[in-house]
Amino acid sequence: MDCLIKDFAQHVGEVVTMKGWSYNVRSSGSIVFLQMRDGSGFTQAVVAKPTVSEEVWNAASRLTIESSAIVTGTVTKHPKQEGVYELQVTDVQPIQIAEEYPIGKKEHGPDFLFDHRDLYVRSKTPWAVLRIRDRVFLSIEQFFHEEGFIRFDTPIIQPTSCEDTTQLFTVDYYETPGYLSQSGQLYSEAGIMSFGKVYDFGPVFRAEKSKTRHHLSELWMMDAEMAFHDQTMNMDVQERLVKRMVKDVLEHCQEELKILERDTTILQKLVHEPFVHLKHAEAKRILKEEGLITKETYDDTYWQDDMSTEEEIALGNKYQLPVFIEDYPAQIKSFYMKRFVDAGGVLRARCADLIAPEEGREIVGGSQREESYEALKKEIVDRKYPLEKYEWYLNTRKYGSVPHSGFGLGLERTVRWICGVHHVRETIPFPRLLNRMEP
Repeated sequence: MDCLIKDFAQHVGEVVTMKGWSYNVRSSGSIVFLQMRDGSGFTQAVVAKPTVSEEVWNAASRLTIESSAIVTGTVTKHPKQEGVYELQVTDVQPIQIAEEYPIGKKEHGPDFLFDHRDLYVRSKTPWAVLRIRDRVFLSIEQFFHEEGFIRFDTPIIQPTSCEDTTQLFTVDYYETPGYLSQSGQLYSEAGIMSFGKVYDFGPVFRAEKSKTRHHLSELWMMDAEMAFHDQTMNMDVQERLVKRMVKDVLEHCQEELKILERDTTILQKLVHEPFVHLKHAEAKRILKEEGLITKETYDDTYWQDDMSTEEEIALGNKYQLPVFIEDYPAQIKSFYMKRFVDAGGVLRARCADLIAPEEGREIVGGSQREESYEALKKEIVDRKYPLEKYEWYLNTRKYGSVPHSGFGLGLERTVRWICGVHHVRETIPFPRLLNRMEP
């Protein structure tokens, strides 16, 4: 009977057949220990010379690291480790004997491992991270369909930008300049006038010349838009989504979290506790007065600036929960955000960034969108954007405009935080960075 390693617990005492790869091989006299992997999990297959034929013994002895094989045996409980199962082998059928594997047991630097990413994805750490990524993706899809959204896929090649035009990748689109998408948001806003609530999920591209551990040039973004939702309702949807993702990972990815040695204390806490809400000005004041960051001066620039990496990390450390930073100064935010003047006379955007604890930084950014045709057109003109490129977007405000809100979630940043890994490049199968386009 064919059986996946993940299902061994249901077949103790039974003879099963697994198909996979020997990620490690060691022998001790008359016993060969095959560390096997089949995609669903990991197990030890024990080949005892006295209990198998000479043909089977020779076949097992030939296996090298990353050889592929079909292995048959009886499932048994590990003698010392609770919840771990082994295979007492009766038959081994090699499929391919691998050459000497370039990734050895010794320590390798990150550049070497990412130069060999096509092979390194077989190792336990990337296996665990990428399976958690898959669960997060599935959780997001399930959440939105349960909430009445439809998936509304938006174009990757676009005629203009919805954000910073200096970070666009240009492509030759039939001899006309086009740009790789930074976000599907503007198109999703058109979609809500038909469907009410939509989301899209796909690759986006940022030509940002940064080498930090927080940046990728190609990443996956989920953008959601909702008609008749103000910013308060918008943040409520975001909070429920993040809680759902984390809850699903804690429930379905226990083995993966164990491999990563992830302390899940804060993850478990946030599933049940409300997230923190701070106004931008309040957050800046707390950072200054409590000495959470070190600055030589706190001039006007400090109070009008975006949150720095240091500031986001400090707030996450303080609250040990996700933190919504609300109402940034409008001058540092995107043109499509609804604006208002606060009690202090500062022009602000009705927006929020969701900062994850444990150095997760910003994982979600959202806002209430400007629904007025005239106000939106004025902002585009004032910013000296090419008005003709945005006529189609302005049309969404000409015909039946309604109050609406939306947000974008960066998949890799979210997975990095949930997994507790150091670098965002670990959270995508084949990362594209400023200095990496291979393999």
